[in-house]
Amino acid sequence: MAIEQTPLATPQRVRRAHASIATIYEFLGKYNRWLAELGAEACDFALGNPQTLPLPGFVDALRAATFPQNPAWFAYKMSEPSSRDVVRAALARLTDLDFPPENIFMTNGATGALLVTMTALTEAGDEVIFNKPPWFFYEGMVWMAGGTPAGVDVRPDTFDLDVDAISRTITPRTKYVIVNSPNNPTGKIYPPTTLERLARVLTDASRTFGKPIYLISDEAYRRIVFDGRTFESPVKFYKNSIMIYTYGKTLLTPGERIGYVALSPTMDDLEAVRTVMLSTQILSGWAMTSAIAQHALPEIDRLSLDITDLARRRDRLVDGLRACGYEVMRPEGAFYVTPRAPIADDVAFSDMLAREGVLCLPGSVVYLPGYVRASITASDAMIDRALPVFARVRERVVANSMF
Repeated sequence: MAIEQTPLATPQRVRRAHASIATIYEFLGKYNRWLAELGAEACDFALGNPQTLPLPGFVDALRAATFPQNPAWFAYKMSEPSSRDVVRAALARLTDLDFPPENIFMTNGATGALLVTMTALTEAGDEVIFNKPPWFFYEGMVWMAGGTPAGVDVRPDTFDLDVDAISRTITPRTKYVIVNSPNNPTGKIYPPTTLERLARVLTDASRTFGKPIYLISDEAYRRIVFDGRTFESPVKFYKNSIMIYTYGKTLLTPGERIGYVALSPTMDDLEAVRTVMLSTQILSGWAMTSAIAQHALPEIDRLSLDITDLARRRDRLVDGLRACGYEVMRPEGAFYVTPRAPIADDVAFSDMLAREGVLCLPGSVVYLPGYVRASITASDAMIDRALPVFARVRERVVANSMF
């Protein structure tokens, strides 16, 4: 039932949030039916889910953390000192900044981190800018927090941020900008020159409007980079930055949620932001991460999936798609390859692939119409079976378009 048809007097912000994720709801309904029909024969590229068993070290860390070492082992937990120490050390290596422990909030993954941060910062009527294509829940989260979303397209030739377009979109009502690098879905890592320009734009706008415009940096994929590239955090370039991170991508365990929010130590109004973040997290309840995950974090932080093997599968898929005639950029990081569909209707094209056992996410779900997103977390066997399907469906579409 559509939310507009329910008898509940639903708040407008909830209706708008619901509308913003209607396409992903529709896709997930089809996706679950396809999985049920195809079973083990499915070539599942749709979501960044694991297709192999988790890292043994991850399982060992969780197992060890389940054995209590004191009476308070499973007591109420917020941000444990041991967890904060692990994060502080990682952030010092990444940014050369010293993050005080009280600037770090352990959360129930990046989703919890994002929603707590948006709820803490957003007043009714605030405008929020985010890069397009985005992760598919940014817009809905902004609506839920009471803000007004404003998506800004990346540069189509490079998938880099269009800083000039962001600058033109900033108004006196702009509260914060969200960027995601390495980007889901494009795989683009925003280079230091782009981040420096963005920092100048936000600094100038903050001065012009007499208030800080915050930058939320969603860094869920920052440890998944390829070809010897390095990731530079926007926090290094702009003082009013808030970092979001999750361990679920690096470990390919997205359902075992542990992440954090980290406030830049150079931030204006730091004490006020810190206070409202703490209050918002406490009142949310669900955004706290578990005791077991925090006890295991010192071991978990040392682990990573095999980036070399992931890059190998990326290359197999990109090279195979290009050999079939697809236009596709080679991603610099993250989990996803985004080939251009041979027809304008990416949903119809995704359905054609699905009918032959290959499941991909239509690009229009993530504001990337005319493309599909394929996750390189798929197995080698799935890639082997999928490439002939990609070739066959493209040949059929191209042949039909000639008549």
